[in-house]
Amino acid sequence: MAFTLNDVIPWGRNLAEYNAMFDLSEEDRQLSILGCGDGPASFNVEGTAQGMRIVSVDPLYDIRASEIRERIDATAREVAAQLRSNRDEFVWTHFADVDELIATRLAAMERFMADYELGIAQGRYVTGGVSDLPFHDHSYDLALCSHQLFLDSEQHNLAFHLQALRELARVADEVRIFPLLELGGKESRHLPAVMMALPRMGLRVEKVSVPYEFQRGGNEMLRIIRTA
Repeated sequence: MAFTLNDVIPWGRNLAEYNAMFDLSEEDRQLSILGCGDGPASFNVEGTAQGMRIVSVDPLYDIRASEIRERIDATAREVAAQLRSNRDEFVWTHFADVDELIATRLAAMERFMADYELGIAQGRYVTGGVSDLPFHDHSYDLALCSHQLFLDSEQHNLAFHLQALRELARVADEVRIFPLLELGGKESRHLPAVMMALPRMGLRVEKVSVPYEFQRGGNEMLRIIRTA
């Protein structure tokens, strides 16, 4: 199925959230990093401003800035309404309330939009999908995948997840995936099979607690390291 902007609900996260979601240490921040499925996050622009080496990859980056902004404007109010009606499903420690969360998300997306065309020109935003990455083997030290794999477990089957994880491990020495829940707050239906399959591919895999929880129970990431 071809990618279309109508499939996207833009919702950008900032550098502070990435640091917490992936438990990034100061040593991690010195590595070459691939952000997979970053969408309109401000992780790249904020990290680049602090001297980090980040490339973000997403199908969204094939779309003009004006179209992305139109999509943000068209969906932001709906997302905000859903958050308000389902606020009890989330943990309000990183954000005081729904209003602060929405303001943080909108600010992150505004910062992304201000950087988008420059980032495209500098090669920091690259068009591509998680299951077929446009990079050579061993291109990055660390790959981060936020709110894409596992979260959409109902839409994407086990084979898709394994192909995507194989691709991430092909281009990066270490891979971190967050969260491990699917929509609805349950652990992904694919996670047990993934944990069994990856070692057979020469990959070491472990679940690691992180200092971030917004979905209830969503305070773990998957850490994958190539061993062969």
